[in-house]
Amino acid sequence: MPTEIEYTRVEETFASEGVGCAATVYRPSTASPGTRTPVIVMAHGFGGVRALRLPAYAEVFAAAGYVVMVFDYRYFGDSEGEPRQLLDVSSQLADWRCAIAHARTIDVADPDTVIAWGTSFAGGHVISTAGSGERLAAIIAQVPHVSGPAAVRATGIRRALRIAPVALADTVAALLHRTPRYVASIGPDGSASVMSAPGAEEAFERLVTASGIRRGEYAETVAARIALRIGLYSPARSAARVRCPALIQVATGDTIAPSAAATKAARSMPDATVLTYEGGHFDPYVSPLFPSVVADQLAFLRTVAPVD
Repeated sequence: MPTEIEYTRVEETFASEGVGCAATVYRPSTASPGTRTPVIVMAHGFGGVRALRLPAYAEVFAAAGYVVMVFDYRYFGDSEGEPRQLLDVSSQLADWRCAIAHARTIDVADPDTVIAWGTSFAGGHVISTAGSGERLAAIIAQVPHVSGPAAVRATGIRRALRIAPVALADTVAALLHRTPRYVASIGPDGSASVMSAPGAEEAFERLVTASGIRRGEYAETVAARIALRIGLYSPARSAARVRCPALIQVATGDTIAPSAAATKAARSMPDATVLTYEGGHFDPYVSPLFPSVVADQLAFLRTVAPVD
């Protein structure tokens, strides 16, 4: 086993369209100012925050010698922005561009070797970002959202109808510049929440526990208008324009971001590796899948962006 490298962890802030976004930067002891160490930029999925298990991945990467920057989107977690819990796709994509630009300025980072790492909704964002022409060394997309229609079909008409009234009310509230109407990001089967597939809430509970935080420590809601827009966001449309190496990791039992859609999107990428795991959408974050998932990511990183 390779010797683990010590690292420091520092809280920083970068601006995205005038809004302060919170970030945690991990600097391995092998990197000193002036060195050119590959840097990994990471963000969470639908309604998530960086405290939800992403540090576990970042620590593995930093201990292997990579610079890592994990950030919260505006309106979420420790970042600024009002109204809170507003999930706006264009804003999050802008946050990604600004996060990558900030990562290039980290004193120990190689500005020419930036890897974008995203999970779930952010897995789609890194595909969209790479496909837009952003200069990246590679992307890692874990259980990515790639197809709006596929996600809507996976949700099912009954679940969609449960949240339609509040989603419509929030859309009207947005037009009238009023306080958002919120809906739970995740909930039990049959609930009026965005992610309510059977077993999803229990799996999410395991993710929270493994993160070492309390359930409810961070808001688990989103402005409901996004429920009417998910079906319109399909990062797969950008897949053919992803020119950098890509690792796409899918779960066979994913009922939130269907694996078939992600696998199909990967076929359009000139240089994509698809790895499949037995489990559901939230299983890659925790044992028993986490060790193999993150080991596969590290093996990919060492191939596309080796550290000295």
